[in-house]
Amino acid sequence: MATSPDSALADVVLPCLDEATSLPWVLSRLPAGYRAIVADNGSTDDSARIAAEHGATVVSVPQRGFGAAAHAGLEAATADFVCFCDADGSMDPAQLPRVLDPVRDGTYDLVLGRRRPTRGAWPPHARVANIALARMMRARTGLRLHDLGPMRAARRQALLGLGLTDRRFGYPLEMVTRASDEGWRVHEVDVDYGLRTEGSKSKVTGTVRGTVRTIRDMRGVLAR
Repeated sequence: MATSPDSALADVVLPCLDEATSLPWVLSRLPAGYRAIVADNGSTDDSARIAAEHGATVVSVPQRGFGAAAHAGLEAATADFVCFCDADGSMDPAQLPRVLDPVRDGTYDLVLGRRRPTRGAWPPHARVANIALARMMRARTGLRLHDLGPMRAARRQALLGLGLTDRRFGYPLEMVTRASDEGWRVHEVDVDYGLRTEGSKSKVTGTVRGTVRTIRDMRGVLAR
């Protein structure tokens, strides 16, 4: 069910590329008061139509790239708080309060979901890459984080004020490094991470090629 602008507690940005099979379940799992913004990054299936039919605001993002979609969704948001979540069914939007509540109550400025995978949900090459990136991130920021999980939450105006510029896979890392540079209180909480919906293809860590591309983009962020 769509959430009206006046009643929205938070906007949920869902970067999307060909996720028609997973969107009905993902959108049905949003808690009350959480409003979906599906940032469609050039889908060739029925993602945009299905998202609209399930009450989501659909933002067309012609510039390809995870960061381009995520940032376009952020710019389209109007609620005081913004969450991010994958649209492939690997994460349960019902758990969004885990990352948002510590921001709402003022305990932290940015909260990330640390993925706790079920069997087979996280390929070995992706897990190893995530560990390496987390170590590089800790060396760069000093933050004791274990994951760069896509489920996260912060205040909208504060996020816009970070001036994020990466439009590829480095976007999630740039958000953390810039937040750290600004002295934000950054924290992580456990969230479940399962197998994506059948028929949904990973654009990031599901293949060795995607993982290599992600590492390249994130190393570029760390080098800046």
